[in-house]
Amino acid sequence: MNVAYFIVHAVFWSFGFLFLFRIRRCARNRNRAVESYPRVSVIIPARNEENSLPVLLASLQNGDCVPDEVIVVADQCEDRTREVAEGEGVTVIDSEPRPAGWIGKPWACYQGARVAKGDILLFLDADTYVEKDGLRDIVDTYLERDGILSVQPYHKTRRLYEQLSMFFNIIMMAAMGPFTVLVDRIKPIGLFGPCVVMRKAYYLQSGGHISVKGEVVEDLALGETLKKRNLPIHCCGGQGTISFRMYPNGIRELVDGWSKGFASGAKRTRIPLLVATVLWIGSGISATVGAIGAVSGVSNTAIIWWISAYLAFAVQVKWMALRVGTFKFYTALLFPVSLVFFIIVFFRSIFLVAIRRIVVWKGVAVSLKDRA
Repeated sequence: MNVAYFIVHAVFWSFGFLFLFRIRRCARNRNRAVESYPRVSVIIPARNEENSLPVLLASLQNGDCVPDEVIVVADQCEDRTREVAEGEGVTVIDSEPRPAGWIGKPWACYQGARVAKGDILLFLDADTYVEKDGLRDIVDTYLERDGILSVQPYHKTRRLYEQLSMFFNIIMMAAMGPFTVLVDRIKPIGLFGPCVVMRKAYYLQSGGHISVKGEVVEDLALGETLKKRNLPIHCCGGQGTISFRMYPNGIRELVDGWSKGFASGAKRTRIPLLVATVLWIGSGISATVGAIGAVSGVSNTAIIWWISAYLAFAVQVKWMALRVGTFKFYTALLFPVSLVFFIIVFFRSIFLVAIRRIVVWKGVAVSLKDRA
């Protein structure tokens, strides 16, 4: 057995502890009186979300901090999204015809922000839901830090195929940058799109979604725009505060969803972090290949070393996965399955974004040929 090769493998494996060193969570300010809160407007862009909306809207009332207004922007819906939202007593606006150059979500968010009356804007994806008292945790965290707050929801899984999202969640959180061992020394490359909080004044001053109107991955692009305005961006993990169930309608939706923007996000990742992530993935591949080779060989020493390496990677992945979603122990133990799936979908994303220049989401084909 090549000891030097194994040492290099161990070094690459250790990178996993560096880029997800600590994931901050939102926390409430126990000394703040509820009456002292500024007005909060929740804006929810929704396209065919009749099943998700009731869960989100009910959760917004589940705590000691209730938003002053909730605005649902019905974006060319073909189901009962509008009727469901109206039944919950929230403000509903029908999206106006999309101007040239705009994509659906930025346009819907912009229309909602335009009519919002609150001092604080909270943009939420329709498939999210707030845990009990989670809204207060989010608002308190924002008021303590100001600038822009972005929270990645905790991924709740139910069906077996949803376990395939494990590496996407881990790598997306890692690639964003703020959770590394260097903590605040590395600034986030953008925002987590499902939950974004900012003062309305900042939104209007920066132009908000106007500057990212044609971006498929509008959250990362909006983060870049806001940073240019010298607005600090703070990122948190959503465990215990806000959750979602991604892609509940089958594996095709899951593949299309992750293909839509993962390659675009990767090209925005800082080079050192991107290299560390690739090397860490390589250590998972080498542990798998080494374990298979050792078992099929005759060396007892090699079997011990490489099976240990395989199990070490599985344990590390489980440690990561626990903090980003409800991923099972067997998913981590059989990590080569979800890792191969990740690699296949990632290269599909590269093909769609960089070569074909078309992505599909919720039945709508979006051309990237005329977009920067």
